[in-house]
Amino acid sequence: MLKRLASYLMGYQGYAAASPLLVVLETACELILPLLMARIINQGIEGNNMTVIWQSGALMVAVALIATVVGGYAARCAAFAAQGLGANLRRAEFEKIASFSFADIDRFSSSSLITRLTNDLTNIQNVAIMCLRVLIRGVTMTVASVILTLAISPKLALVVCVVLPFMAVALGLLMKICFPLFEKMQKTLDHLNETVQENLIAVRVVKSYVREDHERRKFMDANDGFTTAGLNAVLRMVAIQPVMMICFSVATVLVLYNGGNMVLGGELEIGYLQTVTGYIMQILMSAMMIGMAVLQYTRAQASIRRVFEVLDAQSAITDGGETSLPAPQGRVEFRDVSFRYQTEGAGEDVLKHINLTVEPGEFVAIVGGTGTGKSSLVNLIPRFYDVHSGKVLVDGLDVRDYPLDGLRGRIGMVLQNNVLFSGTIRENLLWGNENATEEELIQAAKDAQAYDFIMSFPEGFDTYLEQGGVNVSGGQKQRLCIARAMVRKPAVLILDDSTSAVDSATEGRIRESFRQNLKGTTVIIIAQRISSVQYADKIVVLDEGTVADVGAHSELMERSPIYREIYDSQQEGGGDNG
Repeated sequence: MLKRLASYLMGYQGYAAASPLLVVLETACELILPLLMARIINQGIEGNNMTVIWQSGALMVAVALIATVVGGYAARCAAFAAQGLGANLRRAEFEKIASFSFADIDRFSSSSLITRLTNDLTNIQNVAIMCLRVLIRGVTMTVASVILTLAISPKLALVVCVVLPFMAVALGLLMKICFPLFEKMQKTLDHLNETVQENLIAVRVVKSYVREDHERRKFMDANDGFTTAGLNAVLRMVAIQPVMMICFSVATVLVLYNGGNMVLGGELEIGYLQTVTGYIMQILMSAMMIGMAVLQYTRAQASIRRVFEVLDAQSAITDGGETSLPAPQGRVEFRDVSFRYQTEGAGEDVLKHINLTVEPGEFVAIVGGTGTGKSSLVNLIPRFYDVHSGKVLVDGLDVRDYPLDGLRGRIGMVLQNNVLFSGTIRENLLWGNENATEEELIQAAKDAQAYDFIMSFPEGFDTYLEQGGVNVSGGQKQRLCIARAMVRKPAVLILDDSTSAVDSATEGRIRESFRQNLKGTTVIIIAQRISSVQYADKIVVLDEGTVADVGAHSELMERSPIYREIYDSQQEGGGDNG
């Protein structure tokens, strides 16, 4: 896992290599200081030699300054390496998520993916800094101090050799206990983020139904769950500190007692006793640092696993291998298509044995009751999802054989959820075709009946839209999304209930612009209002995931009881069933 993590240091390997080397140099400087102090005590103070005291003191100051400068550069290199690692991982994870199909995003959930891109990566960055500095320093200090202590007094070094295994066993047990708790902690954070995200997205609904108290309780439950999971993990993690302090205190008492007797017996000089005591303190403090670093790594392990879970995910939708693509004409064909959202397990088919052909340039409408699979059907055309069985063909080629860019480049899609991005109206329309001219933008806006309200803004096409287009009305947002799709000049234009927020007269003008300016474009529209679709060349009636009938409005009124029931209900209800 660490080896793979290191592969994401591209461009920052120099910092990652320099930091441990500088830490080792810093540690070496700190290890020299006790030896210089021993020289001052043994030769300077006891020998009443001021020259030794001044020379050793000056050397201590110089070494301390070197250690400070080197330590500063080590921290800088570690920070660069950790931030670079985080940036590369974040980029790789975002690119992976961008390649996900709708089914992949459903599998992970958007809130979990946000956590993995933010909190989990922050944990990894923090542990990277700790490994590059704290862990390297702790290991170097421990090993070097043990060697130096053995060289000065093997008898006193034996104390450390007895205490360290107890500390290692305690740390190992704690790691085993904490790992599943940290995993649970990250999952509860997913749930907390999901609650916040849902509340912010639906804030208007929450306020309109006066459900702030309900949402506040939901948040408190999620927040309390995360807090409890965090406390369960952290309280066990901090248990290492008293264990380490007990070992530290016992070792110190044993060293001072035995070392004092050795000094009194003439076996050890007092300066070396202080040096050994300093080294043993360094060993035990370093062991504590190693323990904390290892526990942080245990926490980060859960985050690393979650990030790699995304990076290793095999997308349900992959590019097809066909390079010789047919000319864009707009012919769409469904051959015995069945589809379910749960590709694994016993999910129920939402579309069953669909056979349907849409010819180039046709205006086709899809109607049916709620939950009959209308949106599911059109989402199969640009491969937002893949069929469970059967084939969807665009211009005679199975959509699974297309490169995704080649397929979606010939399709304009206006989804049920009309999404606009923060930026100007012009920038949003250019999503349809980044090379579109000013004249093409204006024409698309006119065709979508958006031009007049755009020009009513002081900045016109340069009017800034807030995130999600919250500073325009629902009808205006729908028309901008339609204009964005029309700028593309697609072979197939799909509108999934995309005129529900505009009045019938405006909808009629939009429909007329399709006939006038998109004569070669196949238009597939899902609509709730029969008045929106009765002039279509072909109307497809869906019922419980199957094609119940296909025909013109007049034909369906004669032979389709389902279509006639929808029509009659809208006449009774004022022309709109939704």
